[in-house]
Amino acid sequence: MSQVNAQVNTLKKEKRDWRGVFRALGRAHKKASVQMESSAPLLAHLNELRSRIFKAFFALIVATGISFAFSEQIISYLAAPIGGISNLVSIELTENIAIFMKVSLLGGFVLAMPFIVYQVMAFILPGLKGRERLWLLIMVPFATLLFAGGVAFTWFIMLPAAIPFLTGFMGITTQVRPENYFEFITRLMFWIGVCFEMPLIIMFLAKMKIVTAKQLASGWRYAIVGMAFVAAAVTPTVDPVNMGLVMAPLMGLYLISILLAAIIGRG
Repeated sequence: MSQVNAQVNTLKKEKRDWRGVFRALGRAHKKASVQMESSAPLLAHLNELRSRIFKAFFALIVATGISFAFSEQIISYLAAPIGGISNLVSIELTENIAIFMKVSLLGGFVLAMPFIVYQVMAFILPGLKGRERLWLLIMVPFATLLFAGGVAFTWFIMLPAAIPFLTGFMGITTQVRPENYFEFITRLMFWIGVCFEMPLIIMFLAKMKIVTAKQLASGWRYAIVGMAFVAAAVTPTVDPVNMGLVMAPLMGLYLISILLAAIIGRG
């Protein structure tokens, strides 16, 4: 009899154990459901971000394919300041094709840039307020124009003065490699284009109440020293001619920055 009671108690205990397991599973399922519901907005944002990145990457591939068809013309145009492709000397077997592919990718990135910027803005704008959206919509086109202005300044003013000086220094004949030349001019155009973004950066700092027009005007001596350091870092040489070519527009942009900071401060 006692054995039968022990078996019955064992069966009851096993039933209670299984019920506890099922209850635990039910509680875990309910908790997971609550967590999934609470994280649904985050998952939606991540899915949208993935979609935007995929579209931007696809646009880059298509634009690079288009640029690939015109890479020879682009290379010939970029080689104009040095006197044409015939003045470039390749010393490695794969150097020419490497330059061809780099220029194709660079051209594709430039062509796809408006679509990439659009994808970034489409992802950011829904989370901004009305005035913030307006500021972003104003700053993006101006940032593009300022960067293009820096690139144009490098191409039409900086390079025609810098390249003859560098290749003819001390009267020594210079045989320029394609890799070195294209890396040099693209890096120079990029960093001077970035330097031309100074008015927008200072305008943003003024909007955030970090700097004022009065502070900028009173600190013009420090600004000149800073611009001299930037010019020395950006230009290929630290001679007064090339540094002066960079510092002159930077000083003009600094004056424009003071004016914009004053306008922002009054607003």
